[in-house]
Amino acid sequence: MPDRIYIEGLNIDCLIGFADWERLVRQTVRLDLWVECDVRSAARVDRPRPDLFNTKALSKCLQEWVSQSEFQLIETLAEGICELALSKFPITRIGLKLSKPGALRGARNVAVRIVRRAQDYPLNEPK
Repeated sequence: MPDRIYIEGLNIDCLIGFADWERLVRQTVRLDLWVECDVRSAARVDRPRPDLFNTKALSKCLQEWVSQSEFQLIETLAEGICELALSKFPITRIGLKLSKPGALRGARNVAVRIVRRAQDYPLNEPK
């Protein structure tokens, strides 16, 4: 089984939704994700290096990108998050659960869960 690093409960405010009021008010989305990468290389050097996966760098990149996004659908936002991560970081696969709490009256949460592979997105060439 490949190595995985998890980031859970990453809350980011963004414009998301298609209703008129949703285009005016920033809402919080929650990211729960895992990435497959080589943990042994990082463990051997025991310090961050530019050629190794960096959890903080991924988190900061996602926070910046999502906070500036203005998608209508959480499905589109989820695809963009995966494409960004796979095109900019040395990871082989990503699993993402993207939640939009309070999206439906009477429901605590609405979410989409996807898994994407690096071979679908060339490294360092985001679209």
